[in-house]
Amino acid sequence: MSAMSRAIRACAATASRRNLSVAAASPKEASAAAAAALVAGRRGGSWDRGEDGSRVQWVFLGCPGVGKGTYAGRLSRMLGVPHIATGDLVRDALASQGPLSKQLAEIVNHGKLVSDEIIINLLSKRLEEGEENGELGFILDGFPRTIRQAEILEGVTDIDLVINLKLREEALLAKCIGRRKCSQCGGNFNVASIDIEGENGGPRMYMPPLLPPAECESKLITRADDTEEVVKERLRVYHDLCEPVEEFYRARGKLLEFNLPGGIPESWPKLLQALNIEDPDNKRSAAA
Repeated sequence: MSAMSRAIRACAATASRRNLSVAAASPKEASAAAAAALVAGRRGGSWDRGEDGSRVQWVFLGCPGVGKGTYAGRLSRMLGVPHIATGDLVRDALASQGPLSKQLAEIVNHGKLVSDEIIINLLSKRLEEGEENGELGFILDGFPRTIRQAEILEGVTDIDLVINLKLREEALLAKCIGRRKCSQCGGNFNVASIDIEGENGGPRMYMPPLLPPAECESKLITRADDTEEVVKERLRVYHDLCEPVEEFYRARGKLLEFNLPGGIPESWPKLLQALNIEDPDNKRSAAA
């Protein structure tokens, strides 16, 4: 990991500042088939260790509020690899009152993307700490967000799979505005109740609220950047700058696109199925 951290810093320092062009992407059908073939080659728990003994190296993509942290965190616990969310790294730096805190607050509170330099420095520090703790592999959430970042990452490590979570924008907006956190226990909740007509005659999308227990109700706080104006700006920035990253990985046959059909109870088992991972809870139920 420390070697990877050093390589990220070196690549970032020497990367060209010109706009990097994306390789011509294959048709979406061909890319989907390539990603499906990649996933089909792994069975059950065989994702958790590669032939060289290292663990999975995955990336989660998706609009702000889509649930990258939730699903990446669950897979992290299941596969035994660290979940590294650059959003969490930024929020930790904000809370630290360190030299970056004021600069980051100005960026985040206006819905802008944090610069490559800051993100790469935060990520490198996190990887160094992980190496000291004996971590192997990772699930990245929030990096890369630009073509330059994707080029840097590709230059220093081989990403196994890129999971692109997708959700209708009206649901994304409601989810972000409904997010809450308990100021005492740190638990994350959502007060939004989403019930949307299906598209093109499809099923309705229902996502129930994730309400806090009684002891947390009076301690809920809202993130400063979870206002409608800021969320809409974050979504606009994502579409402008981050969708090319999807094309970058689609062209390489590593992009697995997953449309969230609803809330966690409905989406989680279908995501595991798409990843060809057996659900240990289901196995325990079958054995009982």
